[in-house]
Amino acid sequence: MSTSIIIVLILTLIIYIVSALSYSVRIVGVKTGRIAISASIFSIFSLSSRTATTFQEPLLAKVIEKSLNIGSTQGVEFSFRLVLAFSTAGTIIGAILMPTFIKLFSKAVESFSIYRSVPKLIIHSFSKSGIEQFKSSLAKPKRQNIAQLKSLHRMPKKIILFNIIACSISSVGVLASLYSGLTHPEFRTTCSTLAPIINGIATILLTIFIDPYTSMLTDDVIRGECSELQFNRCIIFIVFGLILGTILAQFLLKPAAYIIGIIAKII
Repeated sequence: MSTSIIIVLILTLIIYIVSALSYSVRIVGVKTGRIAISASIFSIFSLSSRTATTFQEPLLAKVIEKSLNIGSTQGVEFSFRLVLAFSTAGTIIGAILMPTFIKLFSKAVESFSIYRSVPKLIIHSFSKSGIEQFKSSLAKPKRQNIAQLKSLHRMPKKIILFNIIACSISSVGVLASLYSGLTHPEFRTTCSTLAPIINGIATILLTIFIDPYTSMLTDDVIRGECSELQFNRCIIFIVFGLILGTILAQFLLKPAAYIIGIIAKII
């Protein structure tokens, strides 16, 4: 396995762990009553995810170019599917870390109101009291939360479905465009530039359906029109949908690459 693929796998884990944990921010915002501060502090964590994403595509493109240069494309599909497997693993790890992250992040939000400075908050996190807070925040998912996945009662089924579709498209978009360039080397550049269009579909689903719904649900909890239990249950289903989306992406890799190849020929 090449160094580029190993780096991509590590970056993929980071991206999808942060992606899964991002839904914890709304839970923390509801618990602490500080939604704006929660989102602001989490942007520090999401910065690592955005940075990792910028390196992922060039490294994968390099793998394609090396394969074409040596005239052997064996192993490329396996590498791409391994990346998708790591996206599933990263999402699962993020889901498992959610209880710990919620406790830890809640304390960080409360501490920010005291220090009122991100650098001071970071310094505090490495202090003796900060380390003690981290140890006391360690928690594992509760069985009753996992058991809630058995019933879709009063759950937004369309939102969950759209979330699964959006996650699968965003997971496979870049990989499919690069893989299409491998199977259609004469249109390699065109195929790679189609990735943002594919991911745009996922962005539209997130922007029109999923994000507004979770924002509305957050406001409902703040106003007392929805219970925290119902809200947390909805978030659990959405995160579980992310896991299913990354699994579905495995089945979409070749069909999506085929469709991108056709589009590249037409335009």
